[in-house]
Amino acid sequence: MSDPSPVIDDLNRESEEVDLLVRDLEESGWVRPTPAPGWTIAHQIAHLAWTDRSALLAVTDVEAFAKEVEKALASPDGFVDEGAQEGAGLPPATLLADWRSGRKALEDALRAASPETRFPWYGPPMSAVSMATGRLMETWAHGQDVADALGAVRPVTDRLRHVVRIGVRARDFAFGVRGLEPPDEEFRVEVTGPAGEVWTYGPEGAAQRVTGPALDFCLLVTQRAHRADLAVRAQGHDADRWLDIAQAFAGPPGAGRKPARQEPKGTAE
Repeated sequence: MSDPSPVIDDLNRESEEVDLLVRDLEESGWVRPTPAPGWTIAHQIAHLAWTDRSALLAVTDVEAFAKEVEKALASPDGFVDEGAQEGAGLPPATLLADWRSGRKALEDALRAASPETRFPWYGPPMSAVSMATGRLMETWAHGQDVADALGAVRPVTDRLRHVVRIGVRARDFAFGVRGLEPPDEEFRVEVTGPAGEVWTYGPEGAAQRVTGPALDFCLLVTQRAHRADLAVRAQGHDADRWLDIAQAFAGPPGAGRKPARQEPKGTAE
């Protein structure tokens, strides 16, 4: 099994980058709206803290986590917003301290866990590597919302490789969660990383293909930008359909973001 340490290290770096965005915010900054409707910066950080706590339960207390899943099933359309709303009501200093302590506790638990163990989650069970990758993806995505709210531009790093990977692996989930039959054939995905290197997934000769910048692909699969505003292209009907519904996160289909412009860039070839 894979050693989770490199992914956990990258998760820490991603969390620290988001932490830098908010650590010196005045109280008024925490209520600044983000691109997610109804969510302020406080909601974004509260969601990260809430999900870290859920992940910690999944790793350390399976029975307690099962109760959290029951709550989610009882309110499938509202439990995420409810968790964020609860945390957003805390004083900013308390919320920030809770997020920091929670992510450190999760880090320690993941480092101590056996690489062979699979932990329950709201989607399929996860190994320590998968759990850390999922947390990195969410931290990057919600950090993007915070950066957008502040008008900040974050550096593009090789950590995007983790987000790309989970987005590619979640292809069938994106179809299934919408009641659609996933395509039988594998896709070829080729995205360009920040240093110009090409990251590839799937068979080289596949007829269905997706290409574009890694950053744009990550914005697409985390639903942080509309396809029309991104340079991600599809070749083949099924690949084109995927780009309309792609999501890297567990749970019901996301609403996505509205296009910022009229002319689509990511059309099928």
